[in-house]
Amino acid sequence: MEWRDQGAVLAVRKYGETSVIVDVFTEHHGRHAGVVRGGISRKMTPHLQPGSQVSLTWKARLEDQLGSFTFEPIKSRAAAVMNDPMALSALNSITAMLAFALPERETHGYLYVDSMSLLDKLGNDPNWPLDYLQWELSMLEELGFGLDLSSCAVTGTHDDLIYVSPKSGRAVSRKGAGEWADRMLPLPQCLLGQAPLEYREVLRGLTTTGHFLTRFANEMGDKPVPVARDRFLDRLQKSAVLEPPRFEG
Repeated sequence: MEWRDQGAVLAVRKYGETSVIVDVFTEHHGRHAGVVRGGISRKMTPHLQPGSQVSLTWKARLEDQLGSFTFEPIKSRAAAVMNDPMALSALNSITAMLAFALPERETHGYLYVDSMSLLDKLGNDPNWPLDYLQWELSMLEELGFGLDLSSCAVTGTHDDLIYVSPKSGRAVSRKGAGEWADRMLPLPQCLLGQAPLEYREVLRGLTTTGHFLTRFANEMGDKPVPVARDRFLDRLQKSAVLEPPRFEG
């Protein structure tokens, strides 16, 4: 059995004395693992960091075996974020979330495109935190927990949507929420694509996506959402504290 593909490294763990098992999110074969012989060497280690883009060849005697990888580096994304603690924590969160959420060997073409685009924006595009929030929405869609933010679940209106139902994942208007408003999740306007980047608003949106990611984790057998995501939110919170206020009018 043999195939060739490319993708981003998600995780690496030691295997035996000199080898490693590498978990990669590939374009055509989904999340896939394989052994890299001699992977702990000084020559290979720099190219097997989370987020690195690699070209792979996978081989195994049988399709259901772990198999082995040979690889060629395409680009390292760590260098672009090494001096940006928040972007570095986001890279770690993205790779950890993909490794956590995606089943092995199942193709997710749209999420792959979104994930590679987001990884490339870290440290380069100043609006990447907003893209990260949209990426979590895309991930929820892939996992079967997609949010419907098109209209109010109660009244059907498209206006004044400021909440998300924690049960249905549908948008709720101010009027539709009524006395249940304190039980609703926030729906910041940046989730609707109607507001500029603001760290405080991105954090509110991540509170909502985090609720549904936790629901997914519970359905997977109480598998916790990766700590790397919490570390990223902590970094974003620190930046939000320093963010200058926006004055209306």
